[in-house]
Amino acid sequence: MNTLIGLLIIAVGSFGQSSSYVPIKKVKEWSWESFWLTQGIFAWLVFPLLGALLAVPEGGSLITILSSDTTAALSAMGYGILWGVGGLTFGLSMRYLGVALGQSIALGTCAGFGTLFPAILAGTDLLHGKGLILLSGVCITLAGIAIIGYAGSLRSKNMTEEEQKEAIKDFALTKGLLVALLAGVMSACFALGLSSGAPLASEQSAALFRTLPATLMVTIGGFLTNAVYCIYQNVKNKTFGDYTNKAVWVNNVLFCALAGVLWYSQFFGLGIGSSFFVKDSVIAAFAWCILMSLNVVFSNVWGILLKEWKGVSAGTVVVLVLGLLVLIFSLIFPNLFNM
Repeated sequence: MNTLIGLLIIAVGSFGQSSSYVPIKKVKEWSWESFWLTQGIFAWLVFPLLGALLAVPEGGSLITILSSDTTAALSAMGYGILWGVGGLTFGLSMRYLGVALGQSIALGTCAGFGTLFPAILAGTDLLHGKGLILLSGVCITLAGIAIIGYAGSLRSKNMTEEEQKEAIKDFALTKGLLVALLAGVMSACFALGLSSGAPLASEQSAALFRTLPATLMVTIGGFLTNAVYCIYQNVKNKTFGDYTNKAVWVNNVLFCALAGVLWYSQFFGLGIGSSFFVKDSVIAAFAWCILMSLNVVFSNVWGILLKEWKGVSAGTVVVLVLGLLVLIFSLIFPNLFNM
């Protein structure tokens, strides 16, 4: 029962993340770099800070938790800086491929690397016992992602250039795939950041929120990377005026804040949901992959709702559904083993 509760909590957070790009469509008259930086302030600073404060025990302070192991805190931030490159290119993958295909490729790559890298660094034997189950689960996830990616390529072939531009304004398949793959590999550093920040989990903190200080350090690192790039783009494109456009300022900030809290909900849900799993179990080690798989499933649901798959053939829809079913099976797979 605890495992099911944990999975449901992660699923709710995943749905929030997959929905986070919808409010951005309501942002008006701002350049990409302006709304990306603004939503990042909420997604990577404001809400992670509020989440981390929940881990502060009575009579304690967040500074005390973060300074309890400065090496772990700085390491988590360092991985966050690398993850920031993934977060930056992740946004670009949405721009070139759309919500469905962009998230599928990027998150699929992130799921594989983000699950296996921490396991390898922890000395897990991936060819025997729990390690083999973990590796098999990742392979099933990647198979589902590959099928969805194939459905995306079929969609591209079935649609005219005008239809592609109508569904996704800046559609560019080759450029988008390369950006999405880079985003996935670098985004896996978030999982490494959480792993290296594990010593920040205080035993005095509520079990549900113990991982959130480490999450904050990772997102701070990511914010630094994205802020540097976005401000550079503001200077280059002379778009600083976006922030003082009073006609749309309130509207844009509100929708950026909504996008930020929805994005952060995935890691808030991951931290809380994982606390219901048995420590050192297969399902606990697979939690990152579960989150990424659910993100892909929900992002494709949004892709359908946003008509990104409009006009494709019945065969393409069948391939897409098959990929989603494989991903759903990947969530069930670790629970087939009582380890």
